[in-house]
Amino acid sequence: MLFDTELERDGFQQRTVVRHQGQAQSRTIDRVVEEMPVALVFNGVSQAVMMATPRDLEAFALGFALSEGVVDHRDDIYDLVLRENCDGAEVELTISQQAFMRLKERRRTLAGRSGCGVCGVESLAQLDLRPPRIAAPALEHAPAPAVARAASELTQHQSLMHATGGVHAAAWCRPDGAIVHVFEDVGRHNALDKLIGHLARQGEDMGRGFVFLSSRASYELVRKAARMHIPMLATISAPSTLAIDIAERAGLVLVSFCREDGCVQYA
Repeated sequence: MLFDTELERDGFQQRTVVRHQGQAQSRTIDRVVEEMPVALVFNGVSQAVMMATPRDLEAFALGFALSEGVVDHRDDIYDLVLRENCDGAEVELTISQQAFMRLKERRRTLAGRSGCGVCGVESLAQLDLRPPRIAAPALEHAPAPAVARAASELTQHQSLMHATGGVHAAAWCRPDGAIVHVFEDVGRHNALDKLIGHLARQGEDMGRGFVFLSSRASYELVRKAARMHIPMLATISAPSTLAIDIAERAGLVLVSFCREDGCVQYA
């Protein structure tokens, strides 16, 4: 798989603001997270437009292709070229003919938002809510201590969050909870895709660790993790009933309301 040069972006812009505090006000500079449309083009056909933070976009495109089942393996992607214009960014992926034919059969044209995971789906069957059981090995450590360690370390890795206060983080953790990689984005789905893409590009075994997310546990996030055979998903906020159901069907450990002093295991 070939990659063009990644765009160098901070992920935020500086804007002039008026800050009000009590009866006083002052004009100052604030850092605001970037959000722009990112088109994902497979074999010359645009298949998705997602609103995302424009950094780590190569990892995002790779992770999206894998977590959404566009391709089964990173080797199904032959080339990836990233371009930016005045309206946004475009990632062109060249994938295997078999994967492209399957994509055309699915007839999915996603028009995404940072909080949307089902735009463009044409039937209930396309939601794919019954994943096969994951093939990941059992976790080596109890969930609660590992989650507590991840929760204590996460803020140290959230540079864009510290700068802007407006992004989600997806962290890859060792079985004992030590954080290895963190990716941030205005959308929680995008942050997870960036993380998955990076892990796939590095050839990491996704069955030997877990994901910690600074968000709620929506069904899309659980479905993405299950597709990648990640054995556990931990989130700071609450899960939905569908997220719990999918985790149970897939054999994925789902832990939410994660803090340093405790968590709630749902599946």
